[in-house]
Amino acid sequence: MKTVLQIFLWLVSIGLAFMIYKSINGPIEFKKVKQERFAKVIANLKDIRNSQEAYKSVNGKYAKDFNSLIKFVDTGKYILTQQRDSSYMEYDKHFGIDMLKEVKIIDTLGFVSVKDSLFKSDTRYKTMMNVPYAKNNEQFDMKSGIVEKGGYKAPVFEVKVNKDVVLHDQPKELLAKENAQINVDEVNGSVIKVGSMTEVSTSGNWPSIYDKRNDQ
Repeated sequence: MKTVLQIFLWLVSIGLAFMIYKSINGPIEFKKVKQERFAKVIANLKDIRNSQEAYKSVNGKYAKDFNSLIKFVDTGKYILTQQRDSSYMEYDKHFGIDMLKEVKIIDTLGFVSVKDSLFKSDTRYKTMMNVPYAKNNEQFDMKSGIVEKGGYKAPVFEVKVNKDVVLHDQPKELLAKENAQINVDEVNGSVIKVGSMTEVSTSGNWPSIYDKRNDQ
């Protein structure tokens, strides 16, 4: 009986030690996984934002879906222009004399490929709609439209994904805490997103640490 009791106590001790280790190490491992995955998700969101901004500069609005956006990156071109000041003399009927008129002239210098400008020889834009680490090949949710602010109508877009999709295989209790984040050094809320459908903004909801990670 003494031997059995000793074995039982050893098993209990090992179990308790494992639970203590897990409670301490679990959040550390979760944070490491989270930051690695979020960095890749945000890299995609930045590519989408850059592509959308290029689309708007040419079309005056944002793309409504990824097919339109990718096709634009493949074939679209920027117009290179140069603005210069000029002047000429014009007869003024009111004063009855020739008067100097100043104007601004915009010259077209040429065209530059959107694909070469944003991605060079990299073809990652063709898969930028896919959410990294997603279990079921989920894609980002993207919307575009128009909002009115102070009597001015402005194009807007928003691209987002739920954190649950990116961290689907992580402990539920830690994921629940992550979805409730309110911290300047974290991605707050339950989604990772860029842009807004209610505000004229192309900002992301991630902290600057992820900008530094993606620039490395």
